Amino acid sequence: MSENLPGGALTPADGLTLSRMGYGAMQLAGPGVFGPPRDREQALAVLREAVELGVRHIDTSDFYGPFVVNELIREALHPYPQGLHLVTKVGARRGADRSWIPAQEPEDLKAQVRENLEHLGLDVLDVVNLRVGVAEGTSSEPLGAQFAALAELRQEGLIRHLGLSNVTPDQLTEAQAIAPVVTVQNLYNVANRQDDALVDRCAAENIAFAPFFPLGGFTPLQSDTLDSVAARLGASPQQVALAWLLQRSPTIVLIPGTSSVAHLRENMAAADLKLPADAIEELNALAS
Repeated sequence: MSENLPGGALTPADGLTLSRMGYGAMQLAGPGVFGPPRDREQALAVLREAVELGVRHIDTSDFYGPFVVNELIREALHPYPQGLHLVTKVGARRGADRSWIPAQEPEDLKAQVRENLEHLGLDVLDVVNLRVGVAEGTSSEPLGAQFAALAELRQEGLIRHLGLSNVTPDQLTEAQAIAPVVTVQNLYNVANRQDDALVDRCAAENIAFAPFFPLGGFTPLQSDTLDSVAARLGASPQQVALAWLLQRSPTIVLIPGTSSVAHLRENMAAADLKLPADAIEELNALAS
C-alpha cells in the first residue's frame, strides 16, 4: 500500500486520516447500481489498484447492489490494510424492481449498520453517513431521531465516526448538537455550486466535504470551457473538474467512481494537476 496519499491527507478526527483523493465504489455493481458487476475480476482489480495507488478512503454502502459492492470490497481487500478507511452510508434500501426506498426508521438504521458490518467483515465501521433528503435533493425534515440512533451505536462501539449525506446547513447544525460530524456528502461539482457556503463552513470546522457526482454522475459534465481549459493543460476534462474540486477547499475529499482500472488511474492523476489562477477563474464562471 502506497504511503503517498493522492491529493494529500486530511484528518477530520483523531484516528481518521483520509487520502483527499478517494474512490467511490458504487459503479462496481451492475447496471442501475443493481446486481453483480459486468466483469467481476475487473471490479476486484479496481479495488486492489486503488489501494496500491494510495487511496485510504473508499466510499460504499450496503444498498449498492444491494450487498454486492460491500461483498466485493471484502473479497478484494480483507483483511484490510492498516490506514484504509471504509466510509459507508445508511438510510435506504433497494426494491426488487431496482427502486431506491427510503429506510429511515431508527431501528431499521441500526439494522442497516449491522448488515454493513456483516458484509464488510468488520466489527466496527470507521464512518457511517446518514443519508437523508429525497432523490431530487435535500429536504428540511428533522433528522434528530435518526442521527441519535446512529449516535447510540457509536457509544456502543459499532461506529467510530458519524457523517451526513444530502443535507442542509440546518440539518448539520441539528446533528452536531447530538454527536460530532466528521463528513458531509452532498451533490457538488464545478457546475453545481449550490452548496458553496456549506463547503466553506465545512472547511472552517475541519469537516470532510465529499462531493457526490463530482463529474456530473449519470449525466457527465459537459462544457466548452472545461474542454478548453483541459486542452490548454494537456489533461482530460474530467481531470480538470476533479482538480478544481481539490483546489476549491482544503477539506474537500473526492470519491470519483469507475469500474475500469484505466479510468481509475486517469482519475488518480488529477491529484497531481495544479490549475493556474486563470483556469480557476474561467471554471468558477461556469456556476454563473
